[in-house]
Amino acid sequence: MNIEEFRTYCLSKKYVTESFPFDHKTLVFKVANKMFALSGLEHYPASVNLKCNPEKAIELREQYSEITEGYHMSKVHWNTVIIEGKLPNKLIKELIDHSYNLVVKGLTKKLQKELGFL
Repeated sequence: MNIEEFRTYCLSKKYVTESFPFDHKTLVFKVANKMFALSGLEHYPASVNLKCNPEKAIELREQYSEITEGYHMSKVHWNTVIIEGKLPNKLIKELIDHSYNLVVKGLTKKLQKELGFL
């Protein structure tokens, strides 16, 4: 998966916005103003940071060399994933979905209901 395919997939999800809140080279994706994915556009091969529950994060890091502790993020809750390489697109999409869903589940019940997630 290249960075454009990653971007398109992230933006296909409900209530997702993209921005450059940190600098001109770090693309951030948010749902309901909460970050679920980001990518340093200068990295090659392309890599992204995705939120992950702690147990699953450890399993993924042990299983795939392309998945490591989150770069400049909480090492417990974030993974860095090399998306241009050996990982199948299906797995990358599952990891994006997992990150997105974790953030949505962390929203208040009131906001989840307002946005139609409940």
